Order: sequence, then C-alpha cells, then structure tokens
Amino acid sequence: MRSPYLLNHLLTESASHAPDKAAVIFGSASITYEGLERASNQLASILGQSGIEKGDRVGIYLGKSIESVVAAFGILKAGAVYVPLDPGTPASRVAYIVGNCGMKALVGTPKNVEILGRSLPAPSPIRSVVLVEGEEDRSGAAAGLGGAETVRWKEVLRAPAGSPRETGVIEDDLAYILYTSGSTGEPKGVMISHRASLTFVDWTHACFGVLSTDRVSNHAPLHFDLSIFDIFTTIKAQATLLPVPETLAVFPVSLADFIEERRISIWYSVPSVLTRLVLHGNPGRYRFSSLRTILFAGEVFPVKYLRQLKDLVPHAEYYNLYGPTETNVCTFYRVQDIPPSRVEPFPIGKACSNTEVFAVNAQDEICARGEIGELCARGPGLMKGYWGMPDKTRAVLGPHPARSAFYRDNVYRTGDLVQEDENGDYIFLGRRDNMIKSRGYRIELGDIETALYGHPEVEEVAVIAIPDEQIGNLISALVVKRSASALNERDLEAFCSQRIPKYMIPGVIEFRSSLPKTSTGKVDRTSLLNEHLRGSSG
Repeated sequence: MRSPYLLNHLLTESASHAPDKAAVIFGSASITYEGLERASNQLASILGQSGIEKGDRVGIYLGKSIESVVAAFGILKAGAVYVPLDPGTPASRVAYIVGNCGMKALVGTPKNVEILGRSLPAPSPIRSVVLVEGEEDRSGAAAGLGGAETVRWKEVLRAPAGSPRETGVIEDDLAYILYTSGSTGEPKGVMISHRASLTFVDWTHACFGVLSTDRVSNHAPLHFDLSIFDIFTTIKAQATLLPVPETLAVFPVSLADFIEERRISIWYSVPSVLTRLVLHGNPGRYRFSSLRTILFAGEVFPVKYLRQLKDLVPHAEYYNLYGPTETNVCTFYRVQDIPPSRVEPFPIGKACSNTEVFAVNAQDEICARGEIGELCARGPGLMKGYWGMPDKTRAVLGPHPARSAFYRDNVYRTGDLVQEDENGDYIFLGRRDNMIKSRGYRIELGDIETALYGHPEVEEVAVIAIPDEQIGNLISALVVKRSASALNERDLEAFCSQRIPKYMIPGVIEFRSSLPKTSTGKVDRTSLLNEHLRGSSG
C-alpha cells in the first residue's frame, strides 16, 4: 500500500501491522485494530448500500464511545464527509446543521434521532439512519426524518467486512466538517480536507514522538478539533485511545483517578480542565508516573495553575498549542521553567512544520518583529472554507498580502492580535474583536483577566464587556474565589489598581460559585454576556 494520503488509510495501515493491539478502550469495552478495521469496513458497506456517495455528508450523533470512532472511519471509507453533532446542544441547532450541509445519512442513538426528528423541517435531507442501540427500544426513532431507511447496529456488524469499494476520493477532498459558533448566532461549518488534517497528524506524530506503547486520552468531544489529534494521531502511531466518559469529565477527582488508573501517557485538553484538576482533583494522591506529555490548547492557561501542575507532574513535557479550527494547530511552544515571579501567559510560539505564520498591520503590510498585528497562517493545513458561506470564506481566506496577484496563495486571517518577541516566538495579545473601547480607551479584556488571576485567592475569572451608551462599554468581571476566602470587591479593585490602569479596572465585580462551561470545557462567555443583557433589559 502506498503512503497514507487519506485519513482512513491510517487505520488500514496500522491494522495490518498490529491487528491484535487494543485500538480503543472505553469503560470495560475495547476493540482491537483488526476489529476497528473490520467494523468500519462494515459500516462503509452499509452506507454504500444506502446510496451514500463520494462527498456526501454523514452525521455522527453519538457521545464518546467505540462506535463513534468506528463511525468516523466508516464514513471516511465510504468516501463521505463526517459531520459530528453535539448531543448536548439544542436540537434546533443540530437541525440547522443537518439542513445547512444537506446531510444525507446519520449515525446516532435512538434517543438522539427521535429528538432531532421533532425539530427537523419537512422534507428532511436525511435518507438513511444507522441506530446505535444501548438504550430502550425506540422503533419509531426515525419517524420524524421523513421515512428514512433505518439500519440497526447489529445489522452493520453482519455486513460484508472486506475492503470498501473504490470511492475516487483524493487527498484534497473533504474529510470532515466541524461546526463552530458564528457571530450571527448561526454555526459555521469549517471544511477540512484529508490533506489538511494529515498535515497536522503527521506533524504531531513526529513532534511529540507518539509511540505504539502510548495510551492517549480523549477528553475532547468529536465536534471539537482537539479530537483530531486524539483519534487520528493515536491510530497512526498504533497506540491506544482512551476516551474520557462525559459523566467523568466534569469531576476532577474522578479525572485524576482516570489518568492514574488508566496509565495515561499523553493528555490533551483545554487549560480549564487541567486547572480544575489542580484545584479540585486532589492530584497530590498520585505521582502520575505514566504521564509524559501534556498538551493544552483553546484558551490561555493562567500561569499560576500551570506552575502548580508542573510542580505536581515535573517529569512531563508541556506544550502550549495554538490554532483556530480553520487551521487546527499552526503554532506551538514548549513550556519549560516557570520563574516564581512570572505572571504573564507563555507565548504561542513558532509555526508547526509545513506551515508559515506571520502578522500583518492595519495597512496589510507584514509586521516587523515587535510590531503588533493580526496573525495569518499559510500552508496545506488550512480549511477549504465555510460550508455554504462564500462571503464569510472570502473575508478570512484570501491572497497572500506580499505575493503577486497572479499567484494563488491562500492565507487565513485568524483575527488574533500577536507580537513577535526577540526569540521569534509569537505572543498572543487577544482577539481583534475582543479589543473594546471604554471611555475612549482601547482595552484588551485578556489583560484584565491576567491581572485578576494574579490574586492568590482568585480561582477563576471571566471579563466581559457590556454595551453602555455613555461610556461605550462597561467592564464586568465574574470571579470565582477560593473556598473560605473573604475576598471582596474592594480588595480586588485595590489589587488591580497596582497592576493595570484605572480605566481598565472593572466597573462591576461579581462573585460566583462557578462559571458556565461550553461542551468543549471552555468558559461560556456568550452565555454570561447574554445573561447580563437580559438582566439589563428586564
């Protein structure tokens, strides 16, 4: 077989070399590489019999499970494009995604499919449904999908298990579409090709030295781009994937138990998860001797918690990965020593291999070192665009600012402000659209959060800007303090006054017992802002 050029080739290649190796372990169940290859071939066969063709979109409406991994590979082997759907999101949002991308088939639980059926307008584009059992029988689960053909999972496992038919898919064809939040409230479908994803997978495999002996956690849900490393890099390395059950992911003590008892060697998640582990997981019970690599991405990791984690697990290597869904990861930085005096976040680093990054200023000129500008990325790892949104695609994906107009060379504009330091590492300064004006001053909300995190009794914080007719924006800080802390608003105002200008000190400081999180583990700033807006209008 030639070198893998499609994501599904990674599984076929690994299964041929390590057929009896455990590919996925979930709870008390597991599947070998040979079993995963066989089951995904069977699903591809079923999808082909149902009329699924090259480029068709097929949804995965499952929680983390062995079946969800089988589904991803089976859909790819059928020549189709997999579209993960979040079981925890409102059915109306899922219905929008189904209609937006013209989804032809769906792999889901009876419960999820039944709920979706009530929200889908007629006629539904879905023509075939594969039901993964495990719940009470719902014989009419697909009734709301316009009479779509229904296949049970047990029927999938009786289908032909030979190599799937040739689909004609090439590396530049789509592999998956990940829907992210849009500024208008409608999700945007980020289209990623096999080539783009393999660029990332090949880099992570080499950069982090993933081995066949590794046991890799899978904390991220399938609809979050962190799952691409978890699944595909693990499979490429012939390692073992251990999805973290959703019921366990929100309990830090149980998460610490999982890492130790499952002998996790590579961990990848958003920093919020690791922060909760440090603060509430009582991690000092364990040495985590198997844990050798800790990767984090998606948001800024407060330095005081990163320092505590390194003190707890000093033998691991730590990497800060940066990149929006549109590029997966485009820069990285290895965190080594953390001086006691350091409070500012670490850089997002330098470009990954086979990727170029640079910053441009307001005049669309490439920034000199030290100049603040918008980070841009170039290379084969870029998205192909947003599904059905050509105007939004053109707004962020366009010609290289320093290249000839006759030479097509797409560049993605991230919308993030950065500055290159003396070591050639990029420092993340915040979102271009997170730069607000209050009382005539330009303010980056992340700078205020960094200042608040500097207080030893602050556990978690989110700073939001509330539109105000008189001053432009009122700055509001939502703060979670350590248990038993007597910290009050005046204490924090005084603390901030020693660290940031007066005009940046929040006008409102509100203490909370916790902050809401999205399904990917990040602080849900949108819901916090909406809550304030509803309160001000009520």
